[in-house]
Amino acid sequence: MEQTIEQLQYPIGKYEAPTAMTPELVKEWIAVLDALPSWMDACIENLDEEQLKVPYREGGWSTQQVIHHLADSHMNAYVRLKLALTEDTPIIKPYAEAAWAELIDTQKVPVNVSVTMLHAMHRRMVVLLQNISENDWHRSYFHPEHKRKFPIWEVVALYAWHSRHHTEHIRRLRERMNWR
Repeated sequence: MEQTIEQLQYPIGKYEAPTAMTPELVKEWIAVLDALPSWMDACIENLDEEQLKVPYREGGWSTQQVIHHLADSHMNAYVRLKLALTEDTPIIKPYAEAAWAELIDTQKVPVNVSVTMLHAMHRRMVVLLQNISENDWHRSYFHPEHKRKFPIWEVVALYAWHSRHHTEHIRRLRERMNWR
């Protein structure tokens, strides 16, 4: 069955921010962040250089770019979380993620380097999140592009969605292309 551009672009649907935090949701979000590096291991298993260059949809990023983007994005998220935990509502620095995805390192550096980064960074992120206090979940940073504060719990929900979102880009591409 042919998929629409929106289904290809948002395979699990567009992000919908939760309206509240519960202990069950927090456990679920952390479990997703914990699983992401292993999901990426499975996503790239047996893919060759040419397959890694195939975009997940027309006009979309290649699998290689998606994986490097995940490392870049989650590295920024990790730093922002640490800033929110150690400063009073810091103003974070946005970055041009589309421009980062076009930089030469996303073309020249093997994807396993970014997957290794995800393993290390997510290990630290998960331990951090599993050990913060109830009050810390409500600490926040200010995002100047969105002109609002983001509490840590909402950031964790967003990055859990982001993890599933990009995993599905790659998984469904493999499925459509019959790459086993």
